[in-house]
Amino acid sequence: MQQRAEEKWVTCFEQVFEMSGVGAGDLVGILSESLSRPVLVELADRGLQRRGARVFHIQVPTPSLTEPVPVRSTGSTTAFEGYDDLLSGLGNCSLVVDCTVEGLLHAKERDVLLQAGTRVFMISNEHPEILERCMPDQALQPRVDLALSTLSSAREMRVTSSAGTDLVVNVTDAPTRGGAGFLGPDDKVAYWPAGLCLCFPLQNSVNGTVVLDVGDVNLTFKRYVESPVTFRIENDYVTAIEGTGLDAELLRSYYAGWNDPLAYTVSHVGWGLNPGARWDALVMYDKDQTNGTELRALEGSFLFSTGANDFAGRYTACHFDYPMRNCDVSLDGVAVVEKGRLVS
Repeated sequence: MQQRAEEKWVTCFEQVFEMSGVGAGDLVGILSESLSRPVLVELADRGLQRRGARVFHIQVPTPSLTEPVPVRSTGSTTAFEGYDDLLSGLGNCSLVVDCTVEGLLHAKERDVLLQAGTRVFMISNEHPEILERCMPDQALQPRVDLALSTLSSAREMRVTSSAGTDLVVNVTDAPTRGGAGFLGPDDKVAYWPAGLCLCFPLQNSVNGTVVLDVGDVNLTFKRYVESPVTFRIENDYVTAIEGTGLDAELLRSYYAGWNDPLAYTVSHVGWGLNPGARWDALVMYDKDQTNGTELRALEGSFLFSTGANDFAGRYTACHFDYPMRNCDVSLDGVAVVEKGRLVS
């Protein structure tokens, strides 16, 4: 598929920025790197200009590789490391739009921007068609708000499945995050596509077993699971990756390649809320066309993730998101997801 700034996509970007409160005269910066998807930078620029914003660009070189393995889907760009003095000067911006390859979601530089006083809107590194299909829906916001409120007041999350998952998470005081794909009046961070609810468990909070079943998704590898994989988890750490198929072999090899104990730790857990996200979408795109963000928001899925969790004091560039189907998720014994379907 061609990637050019189609007028229909400019309109999509304009509408998202309108939902996010961008108006005439607002000062908005677009952050990108030399390997950013050019069409997304152009679409963001044109959408903002249609809103009458005063737009400027900051592009930095994509940094050299430093990891021993290929790195994908970290949600933690390294492109702006060392630019804190520049980013801290953006506090007068109404908005900063993140068009970097990996994104600022888990990057320390995101906090530099927030502390400066601006807001951050992240555009996932997707083919524009995916963003068009996953346009934010304001009607989704109440569902997200309810899920976040329920999760914030809970003490324990338990996740089970017929495949063998039995995971217990202490979610007491765990910071919660979620969104519907646009910035509300009180929001500081948003990303597109969206539509999920999750939390970052604090230290020594996660124990049990997670079984990736056939049809679950490994979004770092951008592939569907074809043979079961079992994770044994003790006090936040994956202590064993079990399975006889190719999926388990690939994961054991890749995790080990980091030579980083923090690569094996739990990042965040939650569930998808977006009825517009499609489980089968990944099969329709080449790997360089998608970041898989749509599947993270798949309605009724359980999202299990390993890697960076700054609330637990753990930083690593190794990050995996595993949207899992057909799970039961309960909070303090009350079901919120049953066999992969939202209870309410």
